[in-house]
Amino acid sequence: MKIIGEPEIMQPVHKQTVDKQIVIDTNPYRTRVALLEDGKTVELHIEQRSNDMLVGNIYKGRVSNVLPGMEAAFVDISEDKNAFLYVGDKQNEQLPGGAVLPKQKNPHVCPDVKPGQEIMVQIVKEPHGTKGARVSTQIYLPGHLLVFLPMVDFIGISKRITNEAERARLRGIIEKCNPPGTGAIVRTAAEGRGEAEIAADIQMLAEQWAELNRIYKVSPAPRLIRREESLLSRTIRDLLKADIRSLVVNDRTQYYRLLEIAEDNDPALADRIELRDGETNLFDVLGIEDDINAALSRKVWLKSGAYLVIDQTEALVSIDVNTGKNVGKASLRKTIVETNCEAAVEIARQLRLRDLSGIIIIDFIDMEEKEDKETVLATFREALRGDRMRSVILGMTELGFVELTRKKLRANLADTLQTACPYCKGSGKVLNAETVALKIRSALIARVSEGAGAQQRFTVAASPTVAALLREHSREELRQAFPGVTLEIVSDELMHLEHFSIRTQAQ
Repeated sequence: MKIIGEPEIMQPVHKQTVDKQIVIDTNPYRTRVALLEDGKTVELHIEQRSNDMLVGNIYKGRVSNVLPGMEAAFVDISEDKNAFLYVGDKQNEQLPGGAVLPKQKNPHVCPDVKPGQEIMVQIVKEPHGTKGARVSTQIYLPGHLLVFLPMVDFIGISKRITNEAERARLRGIIEKCNPPGTGAIVRTAAEGRGEAEIAADIQMLAEQWAELNRIYKVSPAPRLIRREESLLSRTIRDLLKADIRSLVVNDRTQYYRLLEIAEDNDPALADRIELRDGETNLFDVLGIEDDINAALSRKVWLKSGAYLVIDQTEALVSIDVNTGKNVGKASLRKTIVETNCEAAVEIARQLRLRDLSGIIIIDFIDMEEKEDKETVLATFREALRGDRMRSVILGMTELGFVELTRKKLRANLADTLQTACPYCKGSGKVLNAETVALKIRSALIARVSEGAGAQQRFTVAASPTVAALLREHSREELRQAFPGVTLEIVSDELMHLEHFSIRTQAQ
């Protein structure tokens, strides 16, 4: 129903300043890093001692197989599974900080790569499920102020640096200081920095590249020749910037290590690192543990009483917006738009917190007016500006779905912290008690028929719910249909709902 003469609809809010804090909780088994914005957890990074992150690692690999029809190759990199080198990874490659390399003129891999050939590759996407890691031949070396591109003559400036004069100044510094034939992506942290600081970063990364080539030449294949830095180092390199109010850590040893890393990267920010000694679980104290638990839930409640339902499938992520308990205080149209705008802001946060990626479909509450749809989309785009991961909003379909894609680099939060349920095999569902009881009934009838005419005794063990149904229905039915058959039903509280056992004894 189209509503006419509605009050003015809310416009997207453009918040100028955001209070940012980094919290690091570490113990002998894992390190967790949370980025908070205005007290809410928006990013979470976890490094398990037994499961290091592979993205960024550089290998001397050996091509094991070439697939011309897919313009791809499998590369042995000494990990559990061969890596996948795909032509798509030689175009539009995302680097740390969200920067994207330009397309190559002749990106085809197959004419250049042959089985047995040794090749330098870098992991750009973590292995997932049965799939190995994805690798690229476009090597990058990240620093604090820039990402060095030793194999690409290309200069990019972070999109978050918006002042054109500053962008031109930074481009000029890179053109002057970079070695011939190389490129760089200037990071946000370089804004306002002097030429000497940027030149020092370039020199350091160029020296790392020279050392990497030396190691490559003398190493057998396959072999890891450069491991990506630890989570603590990446936190200082990628997250600790001038807009961060403080970085809090709960371990004295790691505190001094962070200070040392900060002094090497950006001494001016070292005084923002704080020690919370004695806090064994800093995430609990600051409420971050609650945010993590909520992020593992399918349903997310909003302050207004509305809620989101987030489902991850093999093909895509679907997010449904529901009004829930929110009945609004004004008109229906205004309630819907305000609810959708509130949902858009929270969805942007959940994408970052859960690290959802790939194809994402959002079903906002239906809106009739074009103006209202544009308001919600503008709010969503503004909320996504803080996301370091590249995402593209493709717009709203005729059915009212918002489509977007978000770059995937590593396993999302659920895949990192959870495993498929051994009972439902990850489907989230099991057979109901009635279905299981009917399966047992069919099995009993088949057993009785096999021994027709004999005096038989059956003992059925099942879960309490299924056992109750059997006592209510099947026992009397079998007694009447098959005289001489005795049925004992045992309730086993430890038995899974779908499982049962039937034992037969002659009487």
